[in-house]
Amino acid sequence: MSSTKIGLGLAAIGRPEYINVRQVVDVDKSEQYYRDNAFKMLDFAYSRGIRHFDTAPSYGKGEEFLQQWYKENPYDDLIFSTKWGYTYVANWNLGYNGAHEIKEHSIHKLLEQWSVSKHLLPALKVYQIHSATFESAVLENAEVLQKLYEIKRKTGLKMGVSVSGEHQSEIIACASQIKIKEEPLFESFQVTYNILETSSHDILRSLIKAGKLVIIKEALANGRIFRNDGYKHYSDLYTELNNLSEKYRVSVDAIALRFIMDHLQPGVILSGASNTRQLSENMQALKFTLENQELISLKQHKLNPDAYWNERKHLQWN
Repeated sequence: MSSTKIGLGLAAIGRPEYINVRQVVDVDKSEQYYRDNAFKMLDFAYSRGIRHFDTAPSYGKGEEFLQQWYKENPYDDLIFSTKWGYTYVANWNLGYNGAHEIKEHSIHKLLEQWSVSKHLLPALKVYQIHSATFESAVLENAEVLQKLYEIKRKTGLKMGVSVSGEHQSEIIACASQIKIKEEPLFESFQVTYNILETSSHDILRSLIKAGKLVIIKEALANGRIFRNDGYKHYSDLYTELNNLSEKYRVSVDAIALRFIMDHLQPGVILSGASNTRQLSENMQALKFTLENQELISLKQHKLNPDAYWNERKHLQWN
């Protein structure tokens, strides 16, 4: 069995709209509803053995909810990860017309967001650049890198990067080579990886073998692994997932998560569940392993990275 742990990401819990092909849409979009649901989800996740919780300032009230819950539940075995570099600007305006979050990888944004995120200590263990890209030049910003190094030395945090897009592998490779005072700066890598997007497999395996922490996000391809008439080009995948679901008597999402556990064996896979039913179904992935031939067959459904990310760009906030 894989040693991969399931964690809980707060992207769909801390804000009322998210990029996803949602199967269930919340009727109540109030902040109070989301606060109550976040506390319910965090309590439920902890009771089911989940210890890793991932958030970011751009996840609406995600950091705030997590911090409030932590004050009431100061367990000493929690592992929090958060990020800096994006600001949530939709401000709970439903149907917001425009980008819901804005990237800024400046030293000013780092200092601003660290001043808030540091209150998640001591449970905070991983601090990440949110969606590092070559375009933002954050991996070349000496002032930012030096500050991250100072935070790392002072707090003992693992420094990390989260990445998205068709150039994930190149960005990971670049970040993994950055050193300050002969010490590798980044020890954690949060990456989109799923049945449809496995292009970073080789470099992630090398990092795992080197003892680095690999955290997987968007493991369900933003909901695209679920049968949907809008994605008929995945009909063969849907049939295969359904057959495996029936064989192992688990949900389709559990099959998708198990594929990652058995094929890649990362440290953590983040569940993007927004309710306890979804999380319970995700947790079923811990109860079985896929056969080698099943893994080989599922691997055949991978997309060219350009095709995968182009399709993702057209998903709606809902």
